[in-house]
Amino acid sequence: MFQRLAALAALAFVAWGQPSTSQVADWPPITLETRPWTRWWWLGSAVDEAGLAAELEALRAAGLGGVEITPIYGAAGAESRFVPYLSAQWMRLLEYTLREAQRVGLGVDMATGTGWPFGGPWVGEAGACRALMFKTWTVEGGTQLAEAIRLTQTPLVRAIGNQVYEVREITQGEAPPAGTAQEPLLRSGGRAFQIGDLKDPVESNANLQALALEQVRFPKPAPLLALVAYPRSGESVNLTPLVDAQGSLQWAAPPGTWTLQAVFLGWHGKLVERAAPGGEGNVIDHFSSAAIRKYLAFFDERFGNLQLSGLRAFFNDSYEVDDATGQADGTPALFEEFQRRRGYDLRAHLPALLGNDERVRGDYRETLSDLLLETFTAEWSAWARKRDRIVRNQAHGSPANLLDLYAASDIPETEGNELTRFKWATSAAHVAGRRLVAAEAATWLGEHFRSTLADVRAAVDKFFVAGVNHIVYHGTAYSPREEPWPGWQFYASVEFNPRSSWWTDFGALNAYVTRVQSFLQAGEPDQDVLLYYPFHDALSAGATRLTHFGGANVPTTGTPFDEAAAALQRRGYTYDYISDRQLAATRVADGRLQTPGGASYPALVVPASRYIPLETFERVLALARDGAVVIAFRGLPADVAGFANLDQRRTRFKQLRDRASSLLSGDDLDGLLNRAGLRREPLVDRGLEFVRRRLRANGARAGTGRYYFIVNSSDRELRDWIPLDDRAMSAVIFDPMSGGRGDARVRASSGGTLDVFLTLPPGDSLVVQTAAQSGEAFTMREPAGAAIEVRRPWTVRFESGGPELPAARTVDRLGSWTRFEGDDVKRFSGTALYTARFPHPAGAGDAWRLDLGSVHDSARVSLNGREVATLVGPSFQLTLDAALLAAENRLDVHVTNLPANRIAALDRAGVRWKKFYNVNFPARFPQNRGADGLFTAAKWELLDSGLIGPVTLTPLRVSIGAP
Repeated sequence: MFQRLAALAALAFVAWGQPSTSQVADWPPITLETRPWTRWWWLGSAVDEAGLAAELEALRAAGLGGVEITPIYGAAGAESRFVPYLSAQWMRLLEYTLREAQRVGLGVDMATGTGWPFGGPWVGEAGACRALMFKTWTVEGGTQLAEAIRLTQTPLVRAIGNQVYEVREITQGEAPPAGTAQEPLLRSGGRAFQIGDLKDPVESNANLQALALEQVRFPKPAPLLALVAYPRSGESVNLTPLVDAQGSLQWAAPPGTWTLQAVFLGWHGKLVERAAPGGEGNVIDHFSSAAIRKYLAFFDERFGNLQLSGLRAFFNDSYEVDDATGQADGTPALFEEFQRRRGYDLRAHLPALLGNDERVRGDYRETLSDLLLETFTAEWSAWARKRDRIVRNQAHGSPANLLDLYAASDIPETEGNELTRFKWATSAAHVAGRRLVAAEAATWLGEHFRSTLADVRAAVDKFFVAGVNHIVYHGTAYSPREEPWPGWQFYASVEFNPRSSWWTDFGALNAYVTRVQSFLQAGEPDQDVLLYYPFHDALSAGATRLTHFGGANVPTTGTPFDEAAAALQRRGYTYDYISDRQLAATRVADGRLQTPGGASYPALVVPASRYIPLETFERVLALARDGAVVIAFRGLPADVAGFANLDQRRTRFKQLRDRASSLLSGDDLDGLLNRAGLRREPLVDRGLEFVRRRLRANGARAGTGRYYFIVNSSDRELRDWIPLDDRAMSAVIFDPMSGGRGDARVRASSGGTLDVFLTLPPGDSLVVQTAAQSGEAFTMREPAGAAIEVRRPWTVRFESGGPELPAARTVDRLGSWTRFEGDDVKRFSGTALYTARFPHPAGAGDAWRLDLGSVHDSARVSLNGREVATLVGPSFQLTLDAALLAAENRLDVHVTNLPANRIAALDRAGVRWKKFYNVNFPARFPQNRGADGLFTAAKWELLDSGLIGPVTLTPLRVSIGAP
C-alpha cells in the first residue's frame, strides 16, 4: 500500500512539474551595459594616444563594457606631461579615446569636471558655493546704529599638501585618527599655510597641484543679504533697502528695544577635491541656476562642434561640498525662493531659524532641497539631453531628498557597504522607471593590495541583492607603459588595472558579473511594498542648519521608518522607498499602486511620523479610497509639516485623521501585511539573500515568469528544497559563474507555491527563472565515495609576475610558496603553474569533484591539456565529467597570489613609488600608516601564496532524491 501511494505521489509530482508555458529560457543577450564598467582615473590627464589605446584594449579583453573618464591630480615627476583640463589638447585626447573605445567595443562616460564636486577655475566668485553668516546688534528707540553693517570673513585655509593624511573620510578602523577633516594634524615640524601665502582669487596661485588646497576663505567683506529689525513684540521691519554701499544704516529706531539681525552671504570656500591640472578652483553654488548654467556653458564652449560620438553619459560624483569647515548653506536668491515655495518671508523669522525652531528650520531645509533638485540636478540633466546624452548621478550626501534627486537622474548610482544605503538609489530607479541603477563598486574593500577577487565578488553581490544592475568598478588608474610596477595608483581603490597580479583571472569575475547583470537588466521590478519616507521628520531633526542624507552620514535608527525597513528586509518582503513628490504622482489601477515610472505595488506602508505634508496625507487617504492597500505602521502621522497657515492646515489634518478608517493600522507589520494578502519570500529564513524581478510583458524577453538572483550568505552549504513565492510549475536554474543552465527539480508546496531544489555552497549564487524550461536538466550531484587526495609530487614553475621569477622546483607537500627556500619567493607576486601527474583514482562515478582546498588567491585549472575553469572563490571546487579522466592524468593549476608581498618588499627597500600629488597614497587602516602619514606595507607579515591544498577528487553520482 505504501509503495502504491508513493508511486501515485511521484506521478502527481511529475504532472505538476510540467511547464505551463512553452517559453524556453536562455541567457539574455550580452551588451556593453550588461558587462561591468570601471572608473578610469586620468592622473594629471598625463595620457597619450598609444597608452590610451593599449589600456582600452586591455580593459575590453578583460571583459569590461565601458569606462568613465575622471581626470584627477597628477604624479610628481610627470609635470611636463600634464594636459590642462578641457584644453585643446585635452579635447583631442577625448576625441581619440571615444574613437578607440568604439573600435574595441567599449562604452564611455565622462565626469562633468575633475575630482569632485563640480567646480573649476571658470566658476569664479559669482558662481561659487556660499555660506550664511550672521551678526547681531541691539538698538534702543530714538537712536541710530553708529557701526557699519559689515562682516569680514574669518580667513581659513585647509590644504592636504601640508597635512599628515589622517582625516576622517580616509582612515578607517578602531583606532581614532590623529586628525579630522576639520582639524587635520600637521606633519612634525610643518607649518600650516597662512592666508597671506595665497593670492586672491585662488585659481591665480601657481603650482596648485602641489598646494592641494581644499578650502580657502579670504578675509574680505561678505555681501549683505538682509538686515531685519525685531522689536520685543510686534512685527519685524526689513531694513535692507536702508543700508547704503558703505554699510551705513539710515534708520532711527522707533520706541522700544530692537534687535537687528544681519545676514551676510559669504563664500564657503570649498574647492574641487583631488582636482586635475586645469580643474582647480571653486566648487559651484548647487542651489543657483545661474551658477550651473555658467559652469556648463564653459563645457559648451570647449566642446564646440564636437559630436561626442560614443559618449553615453555625463557623471557626477557624490555631493561632498560640506565635508569641510562650515556648510554651504546659502544662495543669492534664498529669501525670494523661500517665500515663493513656503508661502512666507523667512526674513521675518530669522530668530526662529537661528534658534532651531523645528518648523522654520524644516522649511528652510526643504527649500534648499527643492533648489538642489530643480537647479543643479534638473539643469545638468537638461543640458545633457540637449547633447543627446544622459546623466549618471551619485546623489548621496546631499542636503536634499535623495529619492527625488535619484529619480531625476537617468542612471542613479550608489556606493558603500550597507544594503539600506543602496536602497535609496534602487528604490528611486524602480519608482521612476529607470532601466539601470549603478554602483561605484569595490571602493577600498580593505587595505591596498590585499583585496581578492572573491572579496570583489562578495561586494558586488551585495549590490545585486539591493537591486543594482550596473556595476562600475572603482577603479582603474591610467599608467604609462614605461612606469615601473606598481605603476600609477589612485588612493581609494581596489586596483583594477593590468598591473594587478590577478588581472589574468579578472575576466572570470567579469563574466560572472555580466551574466548576472544580463538577467537583472532584462526585467522589471517585482516589489511587494512601497515604504513612505517621512522626509519632514528628518528635516526637523538636528542642530545644524543643513542636514545631509546618505553618503558617509550615520544612518538614523530607531524610527518607525527604520523599523519597518528592517522588518521588511528580515522577513523577505521586497520593497522600495517612496517620497512625497513621487507619491503625489502615484495612482491606483486594479487595486495596485502605479508609480510614475510604471512600477506596480500591492501595498503602501506609511510609518508613524511626527510630521507629514498635508498634501501627502490627503494623497495617502485618496489612494486608500481608490482601492489601494495602505498600512499605517505604528499609527498615523502626528501633525502637519511646515509653518505657513499652520492652524488652518492642522484643522484640515485633524478632519482627515478622523476619516482614516480605511487604513490598516497596528504595530505588527508582518501581521498587517498578511491581512492585506501579501506573501513573503521565506527563503530568507535559510540565510539566503535575493532580488526578485519580473520578465517584461513585451519584447525579446517576453513572458509571465519571474527570476530570482539568490546568494547563500550563510557559512553553511545549502542542499535543500527552497520555497519561492511563485505559483509557476517549472523553473530553470542558471549558474552565473560557470554559464551552465538547466531545468530545476521542482515541487508544489502545501500552499500551492513553488519549491525548487538547490545546492549552494557558502558565498555562491544562482539565478532561478520560473515558468520556463531549458530542454535539459540542471544536474545536481552527491558524493558516491570518499575523497581521494592527489598526493603526487608537484612541480612548481613561476610563469609571470615579479620582481623576478623564482626558480622552478618540485615539492612533495603543498604549502605556501613563501615557505620555499630563497628570498625571491617571499617578494614574488604573480602566477605559478602547479603540475601533478596521477593515475585514474579508484572509485566509480559519472563525474568527479575536484577540490583544490585552500588557494591564495585565484586559480585556472586544466586537465590533460584541456582548460576546465577559472576559480576566483570563495569556493575552489569544480565538477569534472568522468570522460575527462584518463588512465594517466596531468593536472595543471595556474595559481595567482595578491600583490601584497611584492609591495611590502618595495616599501621595506624604500622604493619611492608613492609619488602622487594631493592626498598621495594614504592608508586605509591606521596600523598601516608610516611616519610620513602615508600607507606603508613595510611591517606586513608575508601572506600565504599559491596552492595550499589539499587537492582531492571525489566520485559523484546524480542526485535524484531530496535530502
